[in-house]
Amino acid sequence: MDLQRPALQAGEKIAVAMSGGVDSTVAALLLKEAGFKPVGVTLRFWVDPIAEKKAAAAGQSPRSPASIDSARETAAALGIPHHILDMQGAFYEQVVTTFIQEYRAGRTPNPCIACNKHLKFSHLLRQVQAMGINYLATGHYARIVYEPQNNLYRLLRAKDKAKEQSYMLYTLQQEQLKALLFPLGGRLKSEVVALARRKGLKAAQNKESYEICFIPDHDYHSFLEREHPGVLTPGEIVSTTGQKLGMHRGVAFYTVGQRKGLGLTARQPLYVVKIDPLRNTLIVGEEAETYSSYLWASELSFVAGTPPAQPLQIEVKIRYRAPQIPAVLHPPAGKQAKVVFNKKQKAVTPGQAVVFYRGEEVLGGGKIVSSEIDEKIGG
Repeated sequence: MDLQRPALQAGEKIAVAMSGGVDSTVAALLLKEAGFKPVGVTLRFWVDPIAEKKAAAAGQSPRSPASIDSARETAAALGIPHHILDMQGAFYEQVVTTFIQEYRAGRTPNPCIACNKHLKFSHLLRQVQAMGINYLATGHYARIVYEPQNNLYRLLRAKDKAKEQSYMLYTLQQEQLKALLFPLGGRLKSEVVALARRKGLKAAQNKESYEICFIPDHDYHSFLEREHPGVLTPGEIVSTTGQKLGMHRGVAFYTVGQRKGLGLTARQPLYVVKIDPLRNTLIVGEEAETYSSYLWASELSFVAGTPPAQPLQIEVKIRYRAPQIPAVLHPPAGKQAKVVFNKKQKAVTPGQAVVFYRGEEVLGGGKIVSSEIDEKIGG
């Protein structure tokens, strides 16, 4: 377990962001067994009340209350203090509002990245420090390495490559890394679950959720229709040459690279190559037309604090489950940076994150705003 921090002392209090799941539970357990004093903190996030009722009617446990109860029980089982921090207002403003705005703009958002950036590693970190606790631990699968010779913290991929979450953490800065601990970064998920079972922890039985946490019935289209009906206004589907091919149900139903669900008949399979929210139009083409040789990214963040001054050969991930691929990162021009792939990539999706890697190390990243396809098609 990586606990390299210049001022970290045995017996020190460490806040642990506890969701009630097995990962945060084992993170707290490991810290306690290492001689620290973990303090559980659980965030009360905003949850769509209509989706919550629908989930309850279907026999599903609404995520927020269930998570809080589970976290409280887990903390009691570990014999550690537990606090609930209400962040419903901040969550709606920073995560939910952004989620809706991105769909309005024809982009496909990743709300977990926004939550990490604005809440878990910003708002929450400030709150626990206000409680007199200097460090915050989470159950994320990633590693932090401190280099005393450079007084620099580096963010690395986790040991478990199937589970690792460094893609979601690229916005972390030096002051945050200084105060963060990821106790699970050097462990496999199977080891974490096995440890929880050996210790008889109820969290070992909990199923993981990969859905949007604030929409517990998983019907985000209905959610968007309630929150901003214009997102789901039907419009035209056209080819890359401008030929009208059909009608779509609303741009929020689609994402770049999508093939199924278009309702079109053609000699060759057709894919979404671009979403034009201003004209409320879906632009489709053949598979070859979904490939781009470069992208532009904005809202840039660099772990070491500064962008490269010269073009840099790196690897990038253009979505969470994508592999790392070779590319060249060019120095930012204004507020954007160009990333040129060594080999063309399919379905470069505006709204998703592009994360910069050098081997195991996360250098930073940004939000994809456009690709070669967008510049070719225009609109």
